[in-house]
Amino acid sequence: MNKQEIKAVIFDLDGVIVSTDEFHYMGWKKIADEEGIYFDKTINNRLRGVSRMESLDIVLERAARFYSENEKLELAAKKNSYYVGFLSALSPSDILEGISDVLDALRKKGVKLAIGSSSRNSKIILEKIGLLNAFDAIADGTEIKRSKPDPEVFLLASKKLSIEPSECAVIEDALAGIDSANGAGMVSVAISDAKSYEKATYRIETAQEILSVLF
Repeated sequence: MNKQEIKAVIFDLDGVIVSTDEFHYMGWKKIADEEGIYFDKTINNRLRGVSRMESLDIVLERAARFYSENEKLELAAKKNSYYVGFLSALSPSDILEGISDVLDALRKKGVKLAIGSSSRNSKIILEKIGLLNAFDAIADGTEIKRSKPDPEVFLLASKKLSIEPSECAVIEDALAGIDSANGAGMVSVAISDAKSYEKATYRIETAQEILSVLF
């Protein structure tokens, strides 16, 4: 693809725009402790980019007993309430380095901007950091049935933008997110934890490089 063909950039939220990983860890750790289940940060890393219920299944792998679907739903809701409580500490100062400048530069180029996230709390997070109105579209876990690596969330974002998937680029920090972007037929840009992933179209060290690799 020629660089000038990119008409939209879709950003994953957690780990790209802002990091709430520690809040997720704290929430799952609290649930695990309450249930007497071993949980650490190595296990937590397996939860990156996957849905809440899939994350819970991973947490419960070490459980000593069987959990019914209703019990799982209750635990997932309780974890989310803990997580949302932790989010109250977020502010615009938590936006990751370079992102605000990149968003401004892309906007000036006339590039459409979207969020593509498996999170069901995307709008809460964006509101806390002052970016709720910074994107032309938001596709998140409240609207999809299949989480990453399925391409559904990114395809939904491109549909909301009325831009063909082949004209979209995705910024991701998770391997599942890169696979999702590739599956959608989009340009994939790997940053942070995904920056060494060979399946990404581009691999970058800093947010500022988004502009140089795409345009």
